[in-house]
Amino acid sequence: MIADGIAAALSALDSEHLRRRRRIVDSPCGARIEADGQLKLSFCSNDYLGLANHPELVEALCAGARRWGAGAGASHLVSGHLRPHELLEQRLAEFTGMPRTLTFSAGYLANLGVVPALVGRGDAIFADRLNHASLIDAAIASRATHQRYPHGDSAALERLLAASTARRKMILTDAVFSMDGDLAPLPELFELAERFDAWLVVDDAHGFGVLGRDGRGTLSHFGLPASPRIVTIGTFGKAAGLAGAFVGGDCNVIEWLLQRARTYVFTTAAPPALAEALLKSVDLIAAAGDRRSHLLALIARLRQGIGAFADQRRWRLADSPTPIQPIVIGDNEAALALAASLDASSILVPAIRPPTVPNGTARLRVSLSAAHSESDVDQLVATLRDS
Repeated sequence: MIADGIAAALSALDSEHLRRRRRIVDSPCGARIEADGQLKLSFCSNDYLGLANHPELVEALCAGARRWGAGAGASHLVSGHLRPHELLEQRLAEFTGMPRTLTFSAGYLANLGVVPALVGRGDAIFADRLNHASLIDAAIASRATHQRYPHGDSAALERLLAASTARRKMILTDAVFSMDGDLAPLPELFELAERFDAWLVVDDAHGFGVLGRDGRGTLSHFGLPASPRIVTIGTFGKAAGLAGAFVGGDCNVIEWLLQRARTYVFTTAAPPALAEALLKSVDLIAAAGDRRSHLLALIARLRQGIGAFADQRRWRLADSPTPIQPIVIGDNEAALALAASLDASSILVPAIRPPTVPNGTARLRVSLSAAHSESDVDQLVATLRDS
């Protein structure tokens, strides 16, 4: 039977320690959660500013539902573009310094919409080898030639661009890489985009709200201008504490995406209540300087604590200045065993294995939040040291 092949493939995942399993969580997102019936100290979420359960966001979401109902009822281009959606896009443009923004129902949908709308057959995409799966899928969907350069290697990218005879070119990259926590060399990429007349499309999912002036993102962190060739994507399911995404760029570029990004045109708009809550979230992000300072202090504390014994365990602490702090173990089974040991001590840290990361680089991915305390970080460090 055809289904037998699926059963065999699942067995193969088990033998390679690659099958993923879900936990059932019975509490709101936070530093401590109830997972599978037990209270755990969690270093799993991307709620970097600790806003996912913020009372002002909860109230804004409830008030939005009371005012606008539960759903939008249609796509934005039919009858689903309600006043809160419009106000949110205007507020995001003001906050990020982009001429115009466009909201999407998810970050994955934003990436899948943007890339094929800007390039296609006869064009070329030059993508960082460690880009997120959504960017890889977007490049494939575009039908443009897809060339991947070594992670963060601007010199290799320059050689590829110089050799290309493509009609249109696009440099495609994450801003903060989700499994390593490091930053793309955006100033160098922008210079190459200028020199070779290429789009620079930046997925800032993990930078928005955390990096840059008042949390404006990685472009702000590097002081890059709002160039007509730059398109940035930010998500709301991480530092913003909610759900959805936006794309920021030149007014004509955003108008083109509104007309031609299939995942925008053919998707029901997100609930207007969510847009109301996101308006509040942008205000909270802008005022979250203390939270970002606390987060930076936690990052430094964790790195100093683990750095004191990582070499003895043959672990590698990735060179990350962000809340994503990977501890590279190497072997899949060893990474799972360490995660299980932490779990037995009521601490949740996910073990990340291939194909999410390259073979031989299985790791624990520690995600820090402003909701964590110094004692939370100390508890994690002590437990890792004694594991």
